[in-house]
Formats: sequence, C-alpha cells, structure tokens
Amino acid sequence: MIKSLYTRVVMTFLVSVIGGTVIAFFVTNWMYKEKFNENLQVLLLDFGQDIVQIYEKLPIDEADSFLSGVKQLNSYHIRIYDETGQFQSYGKLNGHRTATVTMEQVKKVLDGQLVQVNSKNIATILLGLPLETEKGTKAMFVEPLAPPSTSFVKYWILTFLVYSLVTGSLFVLVASIFLVRPIKKLTKATRRIAAGDFNVKLNIKQTGELGTLARSFEEMMHDLQQLEQMRRDFVTNVSHEVQSPLTSISGYAMALKQEGIAVNERNRYLDIIITEAGRMSKMSDSLLKLSLLESQSQQLRLVTLRLDEQIRRVIVAIQPQWSARNIHFELSLKAVTLTADHDQLNQVWTNIIGNSIKFSKDGGIINVSIKQDMKNVTVRISDAGIGISLEDQKRIFDRFFKADRSHSRKYEGSGMGLAIVKQIVSLHQGDIRVESEPGRGTTFIVILPLTMPTE
Repeated sequence: MIKSLYTRVVMTFLVSVIGGTVIAFFVTNWMYKEKFNENLQVLLLDFGQDIVQIYEKLPIDEADSFLSGVKQLNSYHIRIYDETGQFQSYGKLNGHRTATVTMEQVKKVLDGQLVQVNSKNIATILLGLPLETEKGTKAMFVEPLAPPSTSFVKYWILTFLVYSLVTGSLFVLVASIFLVRPIKKLTKATRRIAAGDFNVKLNIKQTGELGTLARSFEEMMHDLQQLEQMRRDFVTNVSHEVQSPLTSISGYAMALKQEGIAVNERNRYLDIIITEAGRMSKMSDSLLKLSLLESQSQQLRLVTLRLDEQIRRVIVAIQPQWSARNIHFELSLKAVTLTADHDQLNQVWTNIIGNSIKFSKDGGIINVSIKQDMKNVTVRISDAGIGISLEDQKRIFDRFFKADRSHSRKYEGSGMGLAIVKQIVSLHQGDIRVESEPGRGTTFIVILPLTMPTE
C-alpha cells in the first residue's frame, strides 16, 4: 500500500496522463482506421475499374505494356491470375509484404464476383475484380502499398507521444512537490504541537483549499496555546488558593496542640480553622458548579418567573452585607416576566450584586435597572467602586481571575463568581458585558431572552 501522499499524487497524475493518452491513441487509431479503409476502398475500386476499361479497349499485349508504365503502380500492386492459378505481377513491392490470395478467391472472381478482403492492418486491403480480355476472363487483384509517408507519420506520432508523456510527467512531478510541501509543513507542525511546542510558523501563503487549511490550523494552534496557558494558570491558581487556607488550618491546628492556651485564644484559633475550611469548601463547590455548567451536564429547569421580584428578593437576602456598610440601592425595576432557570438566575444576581457591594465605598450607591424590548430583557447593575482597567476587563470572566490583585487580601473571594455568571448566562443563550473605568465604578449589563429558543 502506498502511504506517502506525494507518491499517491504523482502516481495518480501519471496513471491519468498515461492512461488517457493510451486510450485516446487507440480510439483515434480505430476511428482513423475505419475512415482510412472507407476512403481506400473507393480509391481501389476506381483504380481497378480503370484497369478493367483499359483491357476492354486495348489488345492484351498493349494493355499489359501500358499497365507496366502506369505511375500509380508506385502506390498499388496488381496481380492478374489465370484459371491455373498462375499470375503476372505489376508494380514494385519495395519490401512490402503482399496479402495472400487463395484459389477459392480466384475462382470467385473468375465467376464474375467482386471479392474484397479487409485485413486488420490499416493500410492493407485486397480487392479482386474480373478482367475480360481477348484471351478470356482473368482475375485481377489490386492491393495498396503503404506510402513512405505513412511510416513517417506513425514514427512522428509515437515520438510525439513519448516526449509529451515525459514532459507532462516532469511537470506533474514539479507540481506535486509544490502541492505536497504545505501538507508536509502541517505534518511537522502537528508533531511539534503534540510535543508541546506552540511557537510554530507555517508561512503558507496559498489562497486555495490548502491556504484555508493552513489558516484554520494556525487558529487551532493559537486556541491550543491559549488552552494550555489557561490550564497552567488554573493549576497555579488552584494551588495558590488551596495552599493559603491549608497553611492557616495546619498552623492553627498545631498551635492548638500547645498546652496552657487560654480559652479565648483556643476559640479564636478554632474560628479561623472553621473559616478557612469553609472557604475551601466554598471554593470546591464553586469549582464543581463551574465544571457542571461548562460541560452542560446540568440541565436548565425552566420556569416562568417575575425578574423584578427575583432581584428584589436577592437584595433583601444579602441585606447584612450592604446594610453594615451603609450602602444604598436605587432600583428601577420594571415588571418583567421571562422563562428561565430560577435557581441559576438567582446565582447570577447574587454574584454580581455581591461583587458590587464588595468593591463599593462605604455609604455608596448601587443602581439596578431593567429594560425590556420585543425579544430581550436588559439588566444593568452599576456601582461607584474601584473600577476595572481595560486590560483586566478582557479576563474578568476567567476563573480565578481577580481584577484588583493588589487588594486580594482586603477583598476576599476565589475569583470564580463571574466565571459562573458567564456560564449561566450563556446557557440561557444570553450575553453579559462589563463597562468600567478605574476609580469611577463598574456596570454589568446582562441581556436575556424573554423566552428560551427551542432547539
């Protein structure tokens, strides 16, 4: 089995060119043979009838003498048979092999019949005519001689075919090299990517199917590079997020083993251990939830709900967070009914409003508004907090990403809340955007369809 694509392409082209040329040659030869024989039959018959008329009008000796000097004998050979099978030949053969004449054919001609013998070769046809002379009826057989030009034409055609095949094959070989070269580059690039090297430059500038394949390959390589970087960041972030509470739990657990610790100190250590354990549990739950959402194995339980009432309940449920910092809400909630997963959307508003409270200044104001059009509902949640830089806005929905990393100790959180929000909104076939400036606050815009489109 031929495994090389280059060899396959070359063999395919060669077989096609050679096979097509050979078939065309035989078909043309067959068509040419039929036409040639048809024309030759007419010429033979006309020439033979002219000879018959000569013998009818002239004495046999004069006719024989006249026939010997006819210049057409350079192209034809004549044999005149008597009843005994003896014959007289006219014309120079020049190495030409004559057709065999049988006594049966001679008798048919002597009986007045016209005998025509077609050979397999193009230029060999035998025609027998009865010849009336003063010495009785004789059988004349006229046979064409292959002219010198015929062999030359055949030789020229064969030479032309050989050179055309050789030249065409060379062109095919060269074209195949340029055709297969991009595929070889893609093969080498695939091996390098499989080895973990994503810094591959293809430099394929073709515009056809191979060019499209190369550009798609480069896009895939870029996506794989991003995925690899995300994987590394994920491992780093998980390790960091897990290491911090584990260190606290381990340290305070060892401190509890010491004797003579005061009761209030012991309780404070236990509270820290419980808090850090809860933090790890919450992070584990968030990871599990995000994994389920990304794999879409968690099906949406769609219900019809009042969006404005749901947002009000979320604000009331987290009242301890904003009332302790004297934060106020300004609500412009138009009554809107939509079809969605109640619990999932509840998570969306809890996470976004929780972030707004976390990064707002004490005594700040958070604005929440709802607008509706024919197909969608838009929810805007704005605060006047620390804001997010333009560069960080591109990654704000990545897991474990914290926009204000300098305040990561002051503002607690695992950095997965907005990643969960993004997945829930996507499952609802909606969209979420962020508008922010550092020091001037942040606005989250959530757009949801009023009715989930059926699949």
